[in-house]
Amino acid sequence: MTTKTVLSPLPGIFYRKPSPEDPVYKAEGEPCETGAVIGLVEVMKSFHEVKSDVDGTVVKFLVNDEEAVVAGQPLMEVEE
Repeated sequence: MTTKTVLSPLPGIFYRKPSPEDPVYKAEGEPCETGAVIGLVEVMKSFHEVKSDVDGTVVKFLVNDEEAVVAGQPLMEVEE
């Protein structure tokens, strides 16, 4: 099996869920399809969906919820 990494498309604050009371978009061990929303990046009060570009199973997240990220930073690993 191959492990792929989903990268942040933008710099900003990464959120794993749409709002504090909602569940995370994806959890470790869950299936993940190409195009599935895995989180949000907030840039200057604008929220941008981060979508997976691979199919597989979420192995682990490499950043915490509400953590600052830079463009191109690895966010999560997916096992194909």
